Amino acid sequence: MRYVGWTILITFWVALGAALHYTLPQRDVVRIVRVFEERQDLNDWTRIFWSRPDEQSDTFISRDVQFLQTVRANGRPMVYRNEDTGWSWPPYFKFDTSNLFTEAADATSTRAAPEWYVITHYGWRNEFLTIFPNAISLRQVDGPDASKGIPWVNIIILTTIAAIFYAIWVRWRRFRRARIDPTLEEIQDSWEAAGDAVSEKRGRIRRWLDTWKAK
Repeated sequence: MRYVGWTILITFWVALGAALHYTLPQRDVVRIVRVFEERQDLNDWTRIFWSRPDEQSDTFISRDVQFLQTVRANGRPMVYRNEDTGWSWPPYFKFDTSNLFTEAADATSTRAAPEWYVITHYGWRNEFLTIFPNAISLRQVDGPDASKGIPWVNIIILTTIAAIFYAIWVRWRRFRRARIDPTLEEIQDSWEAAGDAVSEKRGRIRRWLDTWKAK
């Protein structure tokens, strides 16, 4: 039973960590090399990794998606999608896809004359599943080693979540000490008392049998 509890607990924290890592904003310093629009098939099992800015998007089999092709400072490529989130999850309330696409097109540069930008995004990049992080905003920086800035949003959200779980844990400990532990102690005392009574009764029977053996 203990292993089942630990398994559920570990699974919960892993799922929560993965959800937060996917949802919370992240920043990359990149050089934008190309922007384009491409038709994408929305498979049923990867549809959750694409935005759903309106109800009609749930019924689409495919749709045109804007992409930003970039290169990181270490030379590794990274491709972002550019989609509105609308009022759906995650709650970025992004409605400026066209503006961001225009900014990215104006920010393209070559290896000989690079221009570096910080792209704020959420989501994951996975070549096997063909999923892309969604770009949220774009700002120019001096170079590839420029600071990405302090992630205040992540700090506030994670601190709030930690405070909520700590408050729940404290209240659970108080409830357990006040209600559950006394009840368990009463049950244990009852079992011990019952065990003592059974032992005493067995002892009496054994002594009574011993009197017959003596005769």
